[in-house]
Amino acid sequence: MQNVLEIVTWYKNNLRDLPWRSTNDPYKIWLSEIILQQTQVNQGLKYYYAFIEQYPDIQSLANADEQEVLKLWQGLGYYSRARNLLKTAKLVADKYHGIFPNSMEEILKLPGIGQYTASAILSFAYNLPYPALDGNVFRVISRLYNIRLPINEQKNRSVFLDILNEMIQGVDPAQFNNAMMELGAMVCKPDNPKCDICPVSTFCQAKELGCASQLPVKAAKAAKKKRYFNFFYIKYQDGFYLIKRNESDIWQNLFQLPMIETNTEVDISDVFTMLQEVVQLLWKELLVSGAHDLCYLNSKKHLLTHQEINARFFEINMKEKPTFKLENCIWVNADSKQNYPLPILIEKFLLSL
Repeated sequence: MQNVLEIVTWYKNNLRDLPWRSTNDPYKIWLSEIILQQTQVNQGLKYYYAFIEQYPDIQSLANADEQEVLKLWQGLGYYSRARNLLKTAKLVADKYHGIFPNSMEEILKLPGIGQYTASAILSFAYNLPYPALDGNVFRVISRLYNIRLPINEQKNRSVFLDILNEMIQGVDPAQFNNAMMELGAMVCKPDNPKCDICPVSTFCQAKELGCASQLPVKAAKAAKKKRYFNFFYIKYQDGFYLIKRNESDIWQNLFQLPMIETNTEVDISDVFTMLQEVVQLLWKELLVSGAHDLCYLNSKKHLLTHQEINARFFEINMKEKPTFKLENCIWVNADSKQNYPLPILIEKFLLSL
């Protein structure tokens, strides 16, 4: 119990002033937690403020258009978070009359909300004793108790939760969860932990054993899947073509340049032949109506959590307006491209032109 009190006292004296810490509004707490998944606080802050300004409450978000939400989310990545954000807002607005449920069972039914996010909402908004176990807290507990179980294996989660459930008893749940996460973020860092100013260094087994740098343990990850995207910047007059991704894959419901995916990297000299052979049915009109000067522009590597996107960009200038058979392919005026939600890879390419 003493180590818990030391952590909470340290937090009260050293906490960062973050907007979601000064509210018990479950909507704002939920929004901040979704934004901060896979996102650093400094980057997430501007998105949080932007969402609160445009959608000050859950009803206004529930009434939003998906394309608007995706556009506002652009740059954060992991776009399923944004789609689930909208789905949950609609469910809470309709089924729960705009108020987040205050039971673990009900809140876990909402799209995009797992154990951690549910615990964060229940503790920060409703002051219920559910420990929030994120990456920072995994690290603190691993080092405090010299736990060498891989933290990225689901079967080990209960070991950490059992410890946290014992620690959270008898203290303010919101303060405890904030304190544990803040300690991990500001002191018990992944590299070069600040053990000299840690409030619980005298309780820390990793410090005593001199093995903090070895913890937490993570099981080896599977190699990233490599994918090869050939994008075509098809220009006609003062605009170009975008296509909406509808399949259940990365960037779902975002707009990108027309693209051909190949199993391997194709020689640049073979791309035009590939274009003719692979898409002669889909893009027949493009090929016969004046496409010319197929030009290679550049290549980019784009890393996602489980995938490596090897992208190459080609430019095609059209003399005549083509009639595409590609579904959801639209012509976009160059000045209006900012109105469409784009993967960051495509946005950066367009900005570089």
